[in-house]
Amino acid sequence: MQNLFEGYGISKEGITSLSPREAFLLIQKGALYVDLRDTDFSDFKIPDVPDIFLLPQKMLKTAFNKLPADRHLILADSSGLHSKEVVKFLKENGYEKVAHLAGGFVEWERDGFPVRVDVNERLSGACACQLKPRERGQ
Repeated sequence: MQNLFEGYGISKEGITSLSPREAFLLIQKGALYVDLRDTDFSDFKIPDVPDIFLLPQKMLKTAFNKLPADRHLILADSSGLHSKEVVKFLKENGYEKVAHLAGGFVEWERDGFPVRVDVNERLSGACACQLKPRERGQ
């Protein structure tokens, strides 16, 4: 199987960083978007792509083996800060075809790539300690 990541992104210290545009193109070629965000966030907004794997980062160490090792994986968190560490972890555990989305979901959405929104999962509140569902039950 060819390396879909070849010729895309910037590689540094064995980690490939992809722009949202590159990630979108690679997803169309068969790469799998792996959303590492907590479900509080991914339940509300998620990339609107044909194939996505939800794996909250807090579950990574116990559930990473559910990721398909034969697929090219594009790891994305909210802002791209933690997904690099997940790439390192997966490579240490035998996954070879992994890259991360530079800027994470924030950049994906900002750059205008497709997003699916479930307003029933929108949260509101003055601070994180008071977040609660906004539209649910109406």
